[in-house]
Amino acid sequence: MAASPSTARAINDRFALRLLQDEGPLTATQLKTLTGLSRPTVADLVERLQGSGLVHVVGEAGAERRGPNAKLYGIVADRAHLAALDVRTRSVSVTVADLLGTTLAEASVPVGDDSGTEPAVEKAVTLLERTVREAGADRLHSVAVGAPGLIDPATGELRDSSGLPAWHRRLVGVLQERLPAHVLVENETNLAAVAELREGAARDREDFVLLWLGQGVGAAVVLDGRLRRGASGGAGEIGFLPVPGTSGLPSATGCDGGFHELACATAVGALAAAHGLDPADALGAGHGPFLDALARRLAVGTAAVVSVLDPGCVVLAGETGHAGGTELAARVEAELSALSPLRTEVRPTALGDAAVLRGALLRARDAAQDELFP
Repeated sequence: MAASPSTARAINDRFALRLLQDEGPLTATQLKTLTGLSRPTVADLVERLQGSGLVHVVGEAGAERRGPNAKLYGIVADRAHLAALDVRTRSVSVTVADLLGTTLAEASVPVGDDSGTEPAVEKAVTLLERTVREAGADRLHSVAVGAPGLIDPATGELRDSSGLPAWHRRLVGVLQERLPAHVLVENETNLAAVAELREGAARDREDFVLLWLGQGVGAAVVLDGRLRRGASGGAGEIGFLPVPGTSGLPSATGCDGGFHELACATAVGALAAAHGLDPADALGAGHGPFLDALARRLAVGTAAVVSVLDPGCVVLAGETGHAGGTELAARVEAELSALSPLRTEVRPTALGDAAVLRGALLRARDAAQDELFP
């Protein structure tokens, strides 16, 4: 069944807006070429988008040729302002950006273990409010929060998880109460995977697994270009994966005995110390025996993931993946090839510590565009 004229216009407008988002300012002729639409149709959609306040003239193109210059059209960046929060166990980082995703202001603040729930929440909210003012934004349209833990797929809320600070869950509620904005929350590892998929190490892949190696251990699964969360939002909770070489078996309430025991930051530090290295800079020292031992550990858990999903690519992220870089990734790939017949490329993160914030910003931008774009 053919689309109605109004539906066709909406489809064309959204397509043009996505092109302007991805390609930057374009002339009407360039829009015609990229969309395949007729010149009158492109002229109509440009007029509609200008009238809606989503597109404006940002300059001219064609100064190098004869004849009148062509107008360059671009998205009105300040039509909406966005915020991204990276909520860690002991800190909060904030980025405020415009509709194009351009960073306008950013800041971070430590949150000590001795902070109570309400003081910690107030510290995080105050940081956000101050950063919004520094960005010159009147109000926020969408806010995306990246945090450790499980996100309930039915409610979209951060679930009450043992071992995580109570202020994490309370923060999301306070933001929803106090901000006239759309507030979203997503698991930090999933957001890092979104960023690596769209702007980082996995830009050329539709299937990959991001392995998060930090204070906690987790994974994010991307198949057919889509993030997969699982029935309960727990896809990728590989810290609970039973593996050889641990003290026992994990339980429903704790991942001691799971892959977490081999690969978390504390375990990596202990392994470095056993090799006579300073845990603070062991990964940057390029110490072969230590990197080999760590790669063997990581390959054990990675092989289990690969045998089930066959993603073809694994990205090592988190503080360990970032610090280990290409040297660690190459060693894990070599160890993995000896454990599994499934060919798997292992890559280091391309975005490092910025991956979670960047993924949160992309999530906030998508939410704003879904509402603002026709």
